[in-house]
Amino acid sequence: MLEKIDLTKKLKKKEWKALRPALQQQLYDLERAGFEAGMPTIILFEGWDAAGKGTTINMLTQRLDPRGFRVWPIRAARTYEQNRPWLWRFWLKLPNRGEIAIFDRSWYGRVLVERVERLTPEQEWQKAYRDIVDFEQMLAEDGHVLVKFWLHISKEEQRRRFRRLEKDPLLAWHVAPEDWEHHRKYDEYLLAAEEMLERTETEWAPWTIVEATDQEYTQWKVMQTIVDALGRGLRARGVDTDALSAEAMAAKAAEKRSANGQG
Repeated sequence: MLEKIDLTKKLKKKEWKALRPALQQQLYDLERAGFEAGMPTIILFEGWDAAGKGTTINMLTQRLDPRGFRVWPIRAARTYEQNRPWLWRFWLKLPNRGEIAIFDRSWYGRVLVERVERLTPEQEWQKAYRDIVDFEQMLAEDGHVLVKFWLHISKEEQRRRFRRLEKDPLLAWHVAPEDWEHHRKYDEYLLAAEEMLERTETEWAPWTIVEATDQEYTQWKVMQTIVDALGRGLRARGVDTDALSAEAMAAKAAEKRSANGQG
């Protein structure tokens, strides 16, 4: 599956620069409308190390109202978390009504790193597929919008990015020995990722595979996908999303008149 993805897709910097302001405004308007409609949203990012998850999340949140979202960087479960049901720590991070939760990695670590690195017995990570599907279905039925991304790059591109980071004294800390160890197991992770995508793809929580070689293309596809998903979620709640654009244009016009002393 993933080996057939076209990783040469690109977007020129000037094109993305022209498209970005409108998309950021749309996303802000949709965030506000989602808050008013009480629509909880979950956006999660999975993908290869150095695929650009952190950079993309930073871009995504630049123009959002910080009161309406929270970013959760997920690491290995702590000792006290290991003594509870494995999804418990993610339950605590679910968004309130009208808020957005952004996960930098997520519950999918159970069937990725924990599987490949043999941190979890096979019986448990096999069972996790059903746990995840049931968990996400319950969230969707409760009114959550779920947007899931897999940021995909080739093994060669990952190696190139690691080496580039290591050459920069200010960024070298991003690459740890375990990252190179994961890189050497790229093929094992590839098989785990493909099975994960296949077994957890559902109509209520579909995956979006992002061709992440080019940063501009990556950010455009992520932003556009989220805008589309939030729009669908709001329309399902009876919100007129077309009116949001008209309202935003009117607000901009009023702001411009005020700046010109015509208010």
